[in-house]
Amino acid sequence: MKILVIGDIIGKPGRQLVKTILPELVSKEQIDFVIANGENSAGGFGITEKTANELFNYGVDCITTGNHVWDKKDIIQYISRNERLLRPLNYPPGVPGYGSYIYVLKDKTKVAVINLTGRVFMTSVDCPFRTVLPEVQRLSKETSVIIVDMHGEATSEKLALGYYLDGKVSAVIGTHTHVQTADERILPKKTAYLTDVGMTGPIHSIIGVKVEQIIEKFLLQMPMRYEVAGGECVFSAAIIDINKDNGRAAAIKRLMLTG
Repeated sequence: MKILVIGDIIGKPGRQLVKTILPELVSKEQIDFVIANGENSAGGFGITEKTANELFNYGVDCITTGNHVWDKKDIIQYISRNERLLRPLNYPPGVPGYGSYIYVLKDKTKVAVINLTGRVFMTSVDCPFRTVLPEVQRLSKETSVIIVDMHGEATSEKLALGYYLDGKVSAVIGTHTHVQTADERILPKKTAYLTDVGMTGPIHSIIGVKVEQIIEKFLLQMPMRYEVAGGECVFSAAIIDINKDNGRAAAIKRLMLTG
């Protein structure tokens, strides 16, 4: 089976590119399941019920998030009742929403998705390493196909989690930095790994934001309101080929498509 993971979708430009590219890509590559990180889909920061439903209508099956998940306060009620929209599993107990879920495909194959967030250079949350293992063990009783979105800043933390879960999950795919890395690989025990899948949004930007605003921020170090850039966009993603019977990854391929 093939699973597509789409990198952080940035605002309206990113959403529109998903609308344009996704249907043909799914058909051409014979994709069985689509995961997208959507925590920046609403104006570049946060996600709303409207933008989540828009992405679902375009063909996304599961939306993961990260440290910006709570930026739009109206998401709290929606995330509590929609298991297709995940928040990081390693938020403290009592936080609304789902940190993982098992999705049943048309052919009855079950795919589990786990959403984690890192702690290095990030908001302090519970340990992703200690949190994830019991969840993997629980999900493994129902399916061998488990995909992990590790939303983090530090390459070392993501790679460490990849090796920590090698052979226990099908793939560990990093998000958050908005810069696609060229280190895709199959780890020794057949877990697919990529440090960061990248960004789906404006090419001529600084991680999705207008270039001049970010430069001004570096120069002046003053608070300012960021805006999503416009113009040509890039669709960053990865396709993972997985044996659905044992959950082992056979291949991983990076994509960077413009539109």
